[in-house]
Amino acid sequence: MVPKDRNQGKNQLRVGRLVKAHGLKGALKLELYTDNPERRFIPGAEFTLQVPEASPWHGKTITVREYRVMNANSVVFFQDVDDRDAAESLVRAILWIDQDADEPEDNAWYDHQLVGLDVVRDDAVVGHVVRVEHMPAQDLLIVKVQEREIMVPFVEAIVPTVDIARGRVIVTPPAGLFEDLPESDPDGGEAAAADAGESADSDATD
Repeated sequence: MVPKDRNQGKNQLRVGRLVKAHGLKGALKLELYTDNPERRFIPGAEFTLQVPEASPWHGKTITVREYRVMNANSVVFFQDVDDRDAAESLVRAILWIDQDADEPEDNAWYDHQLVGLDVVRDDAVVGHVVRVEHMPAQDLLIVKVQEREIMVPFVEAIVPTVDIARGRVIVTPPAGLFEDLPESDPDGGEAAAADAGESADSDATD
């Protein structure tokens, strides 16, 4: 998927997010958004960085020096990032890479593929995707439901199925995401009990 501030002339895929500096030699722990990290993070692979405009890395690219799996964590080293301070300056950056036309990424879609899809819940269409917003922690599908826009986290637990061919996404949202939950009445239990008591007394009198 391509965010608004990326080069619209190229197809790019979001493949990872830098979540934490690791050690003293510039390594960073990596949250993967790709099923093929060994292919994507080979030495020499170059990434476009999505960072705030105030970041010293804004508008720059970065090149992989080494990729490792350490204690079940993906860890990456970059050229010219040689100490912890430099690594800290990259925390929360999102990594994008140019996609070859003949190498589609599994479980990855471009914004234009998602916008306009029907949103299906319990076999019923409840709305449609109007845009995608790319946040540091996760992507959001903005779903138009009647006159409202609802932000749906684009994660597998909530959006388990994206079916481009059938023009839909299937959602399994938590309670309250698409509808307002009823407000609990702190006195409701006591009132119900009182009503029940009055009814019992009335029955006994009759």
